[in-house]
Amino acid sequence: MPFDFLRRKKGEDAKPAETGTGRRLYTARGIAFDGLTEEWRLTGLMQIEGRLSDALNKRHAVPITEVRWAPVDGSAPLTDAPGLRSIDPYDLIVVLAGEGSQPPLTDEERAAFKVHKIPYDVALEVPPFRIFGTVYLYPGSEPDRLLDRATEMFLPVTEAAAMLGERQVGDPEVDTLLVNRFYLRGVTQVDKRTREPAPKLPGQPLGGISWQDRSR
Repeated sequence: MPFDFLRRKKGEDAKPAETGTGRRLYTARGIAFDGLTEEWRLTGLMQIEGRLSDALNKRHAVPITEVRWAPVDGSAPLTDAPGLRSIDPYDLIVVLAGEGSQPPLTDEERAAFKVHKIPYDVALEVPPFRIFGTVYLYPGSEPDRLLDRATEMFLPVTEAAAMLGERQVGDPEVDTLLVNRFYLRGVTQVDKRTREPAPKLPGQPLGGISWQDRSR
């Protein structure tokens, strides 16, 4: 990663700090973010206009304020990091996108979204994290294609959870995640209830919508 300060040195102990939840309200000063790197969790405000995903997909450094950080493994609480003034999207593996990170959709837009895209429940391998959630793809696209090179850097995953081992990372009340596809190493379709790989039916697909799609 370009910014070495976002990587914790091996054997380096995090300094104790005051306890904090990391939750922030969306204000006129910026859009709240909760981001995960390989070693750190960062929260604060991104000084952007428009949607959070659009700003990240521009791949330019983003100004940030009111930043707090902590080791991603939860070994120490969040503490103020006033020296962090910007973040490179390439450093972020996952960004939790809460309410306010994008303009609200009209009823017509929601209906069009559901008609034109198909939901897939997946497990995404983005080391050191494993993401469980739902991705929406156009008909004819399979989840494995998410590993292909794409124009958009960040993939939205809904009803999602970011796991580090057996521990969920980030605010559990935020269930929409933006996942950096540059870190994506594996995609598995899973049963949403058990998070286990979905069973495969015998035979070959004949094209069109698969049995997994019809079962939803």
